[in-house]
Amino acid sequence: MTGPRGITFVARSVIPASAEAVFDWHEAPGAFEQLTPPWERVRVIRHEGGIRDGALVSLRIGPGPFAVRWDLRHADYQYGRSFSDQQIAGPFRSWTHVHRMIPEGPDACVLDDTIRYELPFGSIGALLGGPIMQRKLRRLFAYRHAVTLRAFQKT
Repeated sequence: MTGPRGITFVARSVIPASAEAVFDWHEAPGAFEQLTPPWERVRVIRHEGGIRDGALVSLRIGPGPFAVRWDLRHADYQYGRSFSDQQIAGPFRSWTHVHRMIPEGPDACVLDDTIRYELPFGSIGALLGGPIMQRKLRRLFAYRHAVTLRAFQKT
């Protein structure tokens, strides 16, 4: 969905675990690396403070000499329910990703990832890059939600 202040992407999945359990899984060391698809060229340069308010993450994204740095700050930490990351500097004009775990009874939750972003170059960037970015996000979050689901499926 495109609006006057950017583009919104939403991915939702039901996970067979409590919101707190899914939140704990996301907060555990190494979760980001598990959620990064093998086809994405992403390297963590710095990660300080986990996912709590003020925590910082610096990434290097893209191939070799074309890689760019992406700096994010975590905010809005509500244990068991949500946290967000917001771009400080990087490839987007703006980026806010809200991660929510919405209870669906004691043994299930909805994992909701809502991203609001603006591409560079204003309307031209949105027109040309919007559909490409939406496809990329759909593929990325299909992977991320599948990884999360597998972590909680009973075997």
